[in-house]
Amino acid sequence: MQRMLTVILACIGMVGALAIDTYLPSIPAIGREFAVGPLAVQQTLSVFLFTFAFMMLFYGTLSDSFGRRPVILISLVVYTLASLGAAFAPSFGVLLACRALQGLAAGAGPVIGQAIVQDRFSHDQAHAQRIMSHIMMVFGLAPAIAPVLGGYLHVHFGWRSTFVFLAVFGVLMLLLVYRGLPESLPKTQRHAFHGIAIAKNYLKVLRHPQFLLLSLAVGLAFSGLSLYIGAAANFIMDILHLPETAFAWLFIPMIGGMVVGSAWGGKATARIAPANMMWLGFGIMAAGSVISIAYNLMFVAQVPWAVLPLAVYTFGLAVAMPAIQVGALSLFPDNRGLASSMMSFIQMMAFALVSGMLAPLLFDSALKLACGVGGSLVLSFLCWRLSLRVARPAVQVA
Repeated sequence: MQRMLTVILACIGMVGALAIDTYLPSIPAIGREFAVGPLAVQQTLSVFLFTFAFMMLFYGTLSDSFGRRPVILISLVVYTLASLGAAFAPSFGVLLACRALQGLAAGAGPVIGQAIVQDRFSHDQAHAQRIMSHIMMVFGLAPAIAPVLGGYLHVHFGWRSTFVFLAVFGVLMLLLVYRGLPESLPKTQRHAFHGIAIAKNYLKVLRHPQFLLLSLAVGLAFSGLSLYIGAAANFIMDILHLPETAFAWLFIPMIGGMVVGSAWGGKATARIAPANMMWLGFGIMAAGSVISIAYNLMFVAQVPWAVLPLAVYTFGLAVAMPAIQVGALSLFPDNRGLASSMMSFIQMMAFALVSGMLAPLLFDSALKLACGVGGSLVLSFLCWRLSLRVARPAVQVA
């Protein structure tokens, strides 16, 4: 039963990741078809990420009031329709609008998935952390497979076929959730949907400095990945001089490190304290970042050496982040959905800002990208350490 739950939650979390990564090899072709420049095409990613982050603010609250399952099902219907609209978009403006709608619908899976884990395993935080690691491990397959699949779809069937694939995946997820995901929040535990009460709950979360700092630590650590995801087309085709079908050189090492780190971290939670897992994870991330910067200072970027340090970084990311996420969500046991929404919103806003605004400034140089990852990691570490200084004694996480 737990394995099925892990697979379902990871799969609905993949909805957003697939929408981000599958079409990356098609970015230059989209620009040529609609006669727009690379910065304009980049906005098809940015607008998705901003609407994705924005709606994440509300999915947790909606699921706290109406239940986890109905909100996920409705979001998947909207996502599927938006994907079909993007596949047949007659103009760049319509494509942007469909991408915005996709983003609004795609955020339900990761937000509500975290809340479901807390619903089921709130009595055992170590177990919750282990389940989160397993979800991250399965979820990590999406970014590794998506750009590779997208590259082959683009080469053989054109860029529109990637959005047809996303629509088909949406239908499959609808069937999987409808048949296999029971409701985890009883009606007796739901909150009434009253604007004033909801606003007070949001303010309660926003006024909790430890929660905000822990959420920022997660968001900034993941921003290192968003730099490479936002710059993926330029990194693969312009810096490494590889074809559209070669995105595996970036995503398989990057996501492979995360999958292996999640698998190891899930087992290690039984014998290593959360605080030590965080220290270990940050140490491994630092090693990967330093190796990447040193390599790009001394050599011209080429595979496999330019991408192997990313596997080290994401291994450490997968070791540290589940403990931080569980610690942050445990601060609000009566508002898990809302807290999950807020943490996901902060994480995705960091992702959107970095990929939409910072990545275009750095994607002409492998060294600049490596330094950007290092800077994000330093900020993440500082937020985590500062969160310990402001922690209330009863809920301190390390």
